Amino acid sequence: MLTMYKIHQPKADIDRLYVKRKEGGRGLVPAEAAYKAEIINFEEYLDTNYKEDQFVNIVKNHESKQTNMNSITKSAAKLIGELCQLIGKSDAKQDEIQHTKLRLGEVLKKKWKNDVMHGQYIRNTDRQLVSEEDTFL
Repeated sequence: MLTMYKIHQPKADIDRLYVKRKEGGRGLVPAEAAYKAEIINFEEYLDTNYKEDQFVNIVKNHESKQTNMNSITKSAAKLIGELCQLIGKSDAKQDEIQHTKLRLGEVLKKKWKNDVMHGQYIRNTDRQLVSEEDTFL
């Protein structure tokens, strides 16, 4: 869609769109990453607050009776498993999963860095060949 409205060049790197501006990207938030982060955060909210609030307890009971496709807790467990697999860690601790958007951003940055042509900029800034402050001025 960005290419169609001549905002993004057709041969430009797409991964760079979703990396933070401070890290050399364009700063857009990917819709899929926002969705996954909200599902995981909502499931974490249900897990931490269901003992205190009766209405959250009702929602938690209803969620446990849902099928795999409709259940937030089951889909969050699946997303946590995928995220741990992408990061390369086998245990799914809450501190690692807490910043889901940051983790997904790191995955995109690694993918961008591994590109032969498009990853030259990020590799040069990591090796201190290019000054980040001067570049962003």
